[in-house]
Amino acid sequence: MNNIPQIKIGIVAVSRDCFPESLSVNRRKALVSAYRAKYGDDIYECPVCIVESEIHMQQALEDVKRAGCNALCIYLGNFGPEISETMLAQEWAKTGNPVMFCAAAEENISVLSSDRGDAYCGMLNASYNLKLRGVRAYIPEYPVGDAGYCADLIHGFVPIARALVGVKNLKIISFGPRPQNFFACNAPIQQLYNLGVEIEENSELDLFESFKNHDGDKRIKAVAEDMEKELGAGNKKPEILEKLAQYELTLSDWVEAHRGSKKYVAIAGKCWPAFQTQFGFVPCYVNGRLTGRGIPVSCEVDIYGALSEYIGTCVTGESVTLLDINNTVPQEMYKSEIEGKFSYKFTDTFMGFHCGNTCSQRLCNPEMKYQKIMARSLPQEVTNGTLEGDIKAGEITLYRLQSTADNRLYSYVAEGEVLPVATRSFGSIGIFAIEEMGRFYRHVLIEKGFPHHGAVAFGKCGKQIFEVFKYLGAEEIGYNLPANLPYKTENPFKN
Repeated sequence: MNNIPQIKIGIVAVSRDCFPESLSVNRRKALVSAYRAKYGDDIYECPVCIVESEIHMQQALEDVKRAGCNALCIYLGNFGPEISETMLAQEWAKTGNPVMFCAAAEENISVLSSDRGDAYCGMLNASYNLKLRGVRAYIPEYPVGDAGYCADLIHGFVPIARALVGVKNLKIISFGPRPQNFFACNAPIQQLYNLGVEIEENSELDLFESFKNHDGDKRIKAVAEDMEKELGAGNKKPEILEKLAQYELTLSDWVEAHRGSKKYVAIAGKCWPAFQTQFGFVPCYVNGRLTGRGIPVSCEVDIYGALSEYIGTCVTGESVTLLDINNTVPQEMYKSEIEGKFSYKFTDTFMGFHCGNTCSQRLCNPEMKYQKIMARSLPQEVTNGTLEGDIKAGEITLYRLQSTADNRLYSYVAEGEVLPVATRSFGSIGIFAIEEMGRFYRHVLIEKGFPHHGAVAFGKCGKQIFEVFKYLGAEEIGYNLPANLPYKTENPFKN
């Protein structure tokens, strides 16, 4: 995917001047060697110095910047100098790039007599000084270990850093305004600027003009043929492929012409109510194709949905989707196909749905169809363009980053799975199961005022997304609490 960052981590070792510098030097070398043996050469070892002072800090900072690093690991090979190491983090933060801290464990009994590093203690001082300076840093759940363990920590930082670098360099292009009765997808954009995201808001008329200017584009035929190849037997609406190809070229060209100073782009698109009658189709299939290539396109001008999708794309390096947390599973279906076969309660299950915006690689036997809900009040031929099919079974992460009505940054994340149960329904849809979903739905999604759209990443990546939300400064990160832990708003009195 060309629309997400490539991460180059620089590692700088630090040493308190009353401790042997050789501790940090040798432990840094062992750590880098372990990392390269496990994960390859995508790490830069700062050779300039071991940071013991503010001057060393400046030298190391310039060195990792010259090396082209866009993420930094500050490694406490011993107790570490709390001032210069946190100054390094502070100065690095000014580049807009993320930083992590980890520390060395004592290797064996023999070091305890005279070569003890005390980095376990040093991490406390480092964290205290980071708070004093107001500097955000990623500190793993247990940040102290031997060379191999710390190599794993640094590698685990890569997807987190990829999302953080991506967000700081992201432009969201929207085409609006939001559809009537879908203001739930609206939110103050101040938090976008706080995160470093640029927003370009356009009207549907701007988009329609650009679409008309692509009439007769010589590239349309090749794009339509690519769609034909992708759809295969699912190509049930061949008559609209050239229109869809024209629209895909419209969006792709808009992205390149409007990227501006930002490196990466996501789109919040309009899809109804006037879109169908004026363009003559619905954009769902094209939205899914672009999302599959790493350029998320959200529905219903959901700007924070597009941002959420992009975060998941960066974390996983793969396609994501945006779905309505939509409807209950019928009791009949639960009893015949879920109960006794899976460990989930009825209230753990729900259906995630959207008209047809999920990319083909995530669907079972995808087919091009028309939008049934829209066709209730419009001619069917103007609602063609959905890609429909059951979402493939497997592990998922449901999540969202959202500005509230009063301009606060909230989020949630929960892991679960799509069950291998046929939906017998329409659209891009799946039967989802998340432990304690019913309580999570009531006391996080409803209680905190989240909209109906949830981003879905394929695979379990809650750990990484949680850390991204924490680093970005989300005031609250909701998640599905186990049954024995009540939510603050949960009524303790049961019938």
